Amino acid sequence: MKLIGAVPLFVFIWVLQNRHGNCQMPNVVNVGAVFSFDSVIGRAAKTAMELAVSDINGDPSTLNGTKFNLVMADSDCSVFKGSIEALQVIEKQVVALIGPQSSAIAHMISFIANGLQVPLISYAATDPTLSSLQFPFFLRTTQSDWYQMAAVADIVCFYEWKEVIAIFLDDDYGRNGIAALTDALAKKMSKISYKLPLPINYNLSDMIYVLNQSKSFGPRVFVVHINPDSQLRFFDAIQKLKMTRSDYVWLMTDWFSTTIDSFSPKNGSYLSTLEGVVGLRPYIPQTAQKRAFLSRWRKLQQNESVRSGLTAYGLYAYDTVWVIARSVDNLLQQGGNVSFSLSSMLNGTTSGKLQLGKLKVFDSGELLMNILSQTNFTGLTGKIHFTPDRNLIGSGYEVINIVQQEIHTVGYWSNFSGLSISPPKAVKNKETAVTRINQNLKIVTWPGGKSEKPRGWVIANDERPLRIGFPRRASFPEFVTLNNDSHQVLGYCIDLFFEARKIVPYDVPFRFEPFGTGLANPSYDELVTMVADDVFDAAVGDIAIVTNRTRMVDFTQPYVSTGLVIVAPIDNSESSAWVFLKPFTLEMWGVTALSFLIIAVVIWILEHRVNDDFRGPPKRQIITMFLFSFSTLFKTNQENTVSTLGRMVMVVWLFLLLVITSSYTASLTSILTVQQLSSPITGIESLITSSSFIGYQVGSFAYSYLRDNLNISPSRLISLRSPEEFESALRRGSGSGGVMAIVDELPYVELFLQNRTDFGIIGRPFTKSGWGFAFKKDSPLATDMSTAILKLAENGKLQEIHKKWFCKLGCPADRRRDSEPNQLHLSSFWALYLLSGAVTLLALLVFLFRTIHQYMRYKRKHADPSSPSNTRCSQVIYSFFDFIDEKEEAIKRIFAHDTSQPQTSGA
Repeated sequence: MKLIGAVPLFVFIWVLQNRHGNCQMPNVVNVGAVFSFDSVIGRAAKTAMELAVSDINGDPSTLNGTKFNLVMADSDCSVFKGSIEALQVIEKQVVALIGPQSSAIAHMISFIANGLQVPLISYAATDPTLSSLQFPFFLRTTQSDWYQMAAVADIVCFYEWKEVIAIFLDDDYGRNGIAALTDALAKKMSKISYKLPLPINYNLSDMIYVLNQSKSFGPRVFVVHINPDSQLRFFDAIQKLKMTRSDYVWLMTDWFSTTIDSFSPKNGSYLSTLEGVVGLRPYIPQTAQKRAFLSRWRKLQQNESVRSGLTAYGLYAYDTVWVIARSVDNLLQQGGNVSFSLSSMLNGTTSGKLQLGKLKVFDSGELLMNILSQTNFTGLTGKIHFTPDRNLIGSGYEVINIVQQEIHTVGYWSNFSGLSISPPKAVKNKETAVTRINQNLKIVTWPGGKSEKPRGWVIANDERPLRIGFPRRASFPEFVTLNNDSHQVLGYCIDLFFEARKIVPYDVPFRFEPFGTGLANPSYDELVTMVADDVFDAAVGDIAIVTNRTRMVDFTQPYVSTGLVIVAPIDNSESSAWVFLKPFTLEMWGVTALSFLIIAVVIWILEHRVNDDFRGPPKRQIITMFLFSFSTLFKTNQENTVSTLGRMVMVVWLFLLLVITSSYTASLTSILTVQQLSSPITGIESLITSSSFIGYQVGSFAYSYLRDNLNISPSRLISLRSPEEFESALRRGSGSGGVMAIVDELPYVELFLQNRTDFGIIGRPFTKSGWGFAFKKDSPLATDMSTAILKLAENGKLQEIHKKWFCKLGCPADRRRDSEPNQLHLSSFWALYLLSGAVTLLALLVFLFRTIHQYMRYKRKHADPSSPSNTRCSQVIYSFFDFIDEKEEAIKRIFAHDTSQPQTSGA
């Protein structure tokens, strides 16, 4: 019985012993590290990780005595070798794998980590496509390029550049980083105009070839995203090609700051070739822990134990080792086991030294991965914790600028504050809106030593001037034409282009290239398409801004307001009860009527004292005065002028009446007898509903508008090439091989009607558009030319150019406002009116002078000595008018009587 009772007790003790044995801490924990030992990042990372391992093993509070063993393997910057080395390291039963630093190798090894459930923690693989959804066992302890490219886009937006050129390494790191930049720039309404990839193992000749390509492009803002290069060969290529002038902008991603941080502080001469370069450096807050580590690193450099300077990735590598150590310690404290089991998928797979069948799955890999993703502690690089997609919540970037062989920090960028001159105070997980207004950077020195912001692009240079296409018109050459003798491009549009170019604040080398044969007007849609297809850089001419063209190119501000109108034969002499008023314009009628009134008054003044016909009661005088004036028109006046001045005025007045009446008779005869032409068209609606033929100018958008927008059958549309064909087709009419009406743009129609009075515009323009110059999409020159055109309109130069070409015989718009083509204008008779007015005024002045002289003589003879001398002005005026009202003979008798009276008394 005792033996039977001892058996369960023995079993219980055996189970307790086995359980206690399983919970014992392992003596060694293996962690793998695959990276390139002899690289800019690898040299600092290797030493940093060795220091971290030493600190972990020397810290009794971490892993509780378990040795942290780091198994390193050199990938030698090769995806193939890195993958093999990773498999060999994993074969040694590592609980986690650090690295690789290359994004391309990280993509490959991540699949292995997924299969074996070994967490892969990278301190340098910044490819944004290394996502937790595709690679659930991948964790990044550095900032993703998604954030870095957002910082680059903010810098581009801050300086208001719209286009950049991207130079990048043609691998996963380069391509995916630039893809992230494309998305970031699109949010800022900017873009990458040209992408120039470099081979993975590029040399100086490869870089020179790529940079030479960029010289023919317009943008001058370069974003360079390549691997760190201890020789800075890229800048050697820039120097050789003389691409360090002030119109260039070089924006470097963090490979640049990593490279220069890796150099020894004693050697600063390398910065002399980097003047004006702007780059990003991962921002790591200054803490006591970081300063102590830097001091420790400097001592190693002094002892020549370390050949590299400490980079941000060296600090990330140090913290990565600590993240794994703390997580493994947490795993063991939670009762997790460091155990491995064979994978059924790899059974029977062997290859030389690499025994794939012996690769084992880490049993606690998923648990360790969860612990790693929940890390939250402060390391050398600051607070270390991760987003839900297992990206490090970084503290942002420094914006650095090389000035006079020194590295200057000109600002900071973080995901929650954007660009700022103050370092980020706290790391925030929640993204907040960053407005353009509160962005700021310190003054940057650009290539060439200038602090003024570069324009960021060049339109053209002397080696490759702008190719500006122009339509070689066969009709209406006033707008644009090619002189066959001098081979000069002339016309209203060309003069306007030259004037606008003078206002643009930079030189624009260009050459004109004709489009069309000159025998017929070319298709303007094809011309615009050639701009969009990069056959031409721009197009200058009478190009209408219509919807389908704006989808392909950018237009300037319209310099002419236009629209489609209908021109047809018109009836210039329609019967009317008031047709007798048509020979004179309103101004002419008004001046003529006023002249009759003036002549009536002046003749009355001149004849009142000497002519009995102009005397009598006031009513009779007024009737006589106006009847006399208007009767001169018909030569039926019975009153005769007596005074010399009155006859002089009447001679000139009758001559004026003779000319006016003759002209009126001729004009009225022309209006009543002109050959009448009429059209049943009253507007666009009646034109659509009719079945008549409609003419349009070759090359105009009127054809597509009538066909597509108004659904007029193409069989009704007749193409016409010249104003002469316009006139001929309209005169023949729709039933005789011609057209009933022509639809064309207003400027052409105005020019066509300049010397043709038998045709006119029916109704109002039924479309609204304008003419502008066409440029390639997003061309900065389109904006500057628009500004120049607005300035030309404001200072009156636009109107001067218009008058130069279209107002030699009077502006079309002024002629269109005339009510009748056969009307007589005041401008034709102003000289005669001036002569008559001058003679009338002279006669009136002579009369007044003589009358005033008589009145003064009369007052002296009949002055009363007893009357007061201070006679009021009103009394003088009344007395003067009474004197004028007296007949001339009576005044003469008074003067004669006064002369003879003293002689009689003396006898």
